[in-house]
Amino acid sequence: MDARFSRLWDDKLEPWLSGLEGDRLRFVRLRWYWTTGGVALGAAFATVLAYQGAEAVPIIMALIIGPFLGYMIGSHALHKMSKRIKLELNSTIAGALGLVYRPKPQSPARFDRLRDFGLLPSSTRQAFEDHYSGTQDGCDFELYEAHLEQRRRSNKRTYYVTVFRGVIIRINFPRKVEGITVITRDQGWFNGLQAFGRSFGGNKLERIGLVDPVFEKAFEVYGNDQVLARYMLTPSFMERLLALETSLKGKNVRAAFDQYSGEGELLIAAETGNLFEIGSMSTPLTQPGRFTRIVEELGHVTGLIDLLIAPAKLDEHEERQGE
Repeated sequence: MDARFSRLWDDKLEPWLSGLEGDRLRFVRLRWYWTTGGVALGAAFATVLAYQGAEAVPIIMALIIGPFLGYMIGSHALHKMSKRIKLELNSTIAGALGLVYRPKPQSPARFDRLRDFGLLPSSTRQAFEDHYSGTQDGCDFELYEAHLEQRRRSNKRTYYVTVFRGVIIRINFPRKVEGITVITRDQGWFNGLQAFGRSFGGNKLERIGLVDPVFEKAFEVYGNDQVLARYMLTPSFMERLLALETSLKGKNVRAAFDQYSGEGELLIAAETGNLFEIGSMSTPLTQPGRFTRIVEELGHVTGLIDLLIAPAKLDEHEERQGE
């Protein structure tokens, strides 16, 4: 952590969390009492069912449901405390970076547009959280987390499968964005089937080859203007797009330049898992790792937004000098 975050921890957050530690211990004990009571109640009910000659299934259900209900009831107070601490930590860190944090986005920015472009999978259930917004290098941006699930059926049973969990980023890009350029992941031999283009959100886009073979192996690019697409996709930009994936320990970063969303934007989706969490409530609140983990995760994103934006400004400056 740099000096400003060290001061935040030492002067504000650590004393505040230390004052909550007694409540945390009390709530942890309360959860244990409720869980133990649930175990006893489930065992007693299962014994009664067995004595009455019940089949195995209801007896097993009693042994499972009792502890589960006890744990859920006992965890209520601890869960409320966890949400309160997460809000304070994320808001404080965001404020130190000149950003605004909200637990949930008021509306998930460009979510439908990303789905139109095929950069997010279809889903039957969506949840959004951890919304940050602000300005980096004079460019407005926002990011939030999305958890997308598909409903499946098997043997008359309905269940949900996670198809995407990660961050979505919207940046008002500093270079003029003209047309549509979609950056997807390489699909191996399927690429041959799409050599003449694909349809994205009702837009017929042609496949665009990349100059660098490293990026050609990682990405597939489609656009409605070959010249403009290569103008946007500089080697420095593609390098930093891959760096975003690496630094967030994620996978399958994909993006789109879209002149039709607002003022012309760069949209990014990356599968990073669940970020910006405070960790287990079973350990002391004053462990600095709760704080530093969020600082590092958010710092990776904002730092790489800087790097994505900076080459675009530099490239544009050099082009103007060359004119």
